[in-house]
Amino acid sequence: QVQLVESGGGLVQAGGSLRLSCTGSGSFFSITVVDWYRQAPGREREFVASITASSSTNYADSVKGRFTISRDNAKNTVNLQMNSLKYEDTAVYYCKIVRRGIEVWGQGTLVTVSS
Repeated sequence: QVQLVESGGGLVQAGGSLRLSCTGSGSFFSITVVDWYRQAPGREREFVASITASSSTNYADSVKGRFTISRDNAKNTVNLQMNSLKYEDTAVYYCKIVRRGIEVWGQGTLVTVSS
């Protein structure tokens, strides 16, 4: 069973930056799409960014130009560099893969942006 662990969350001021990491176990992680989602208080979970095994990327309109997703297969890690953070970015951030047709989620890491 693949396991995902997010890290890097914290408290930052608006305009600041954070770098989140998602680390997966097993070789499968390096050959699959990895997604970042977030869930703000009182809101539904929403898509943030994704990256394919070949490092093609996709972003939600709300984070385009500010967030960058990348992967380091040698470390089984996908990163989410978040720049120019806004109060609206406050949320628990989760990484996700699909393994054998089943979504696998990490435990989440909290990002709090002060306004």
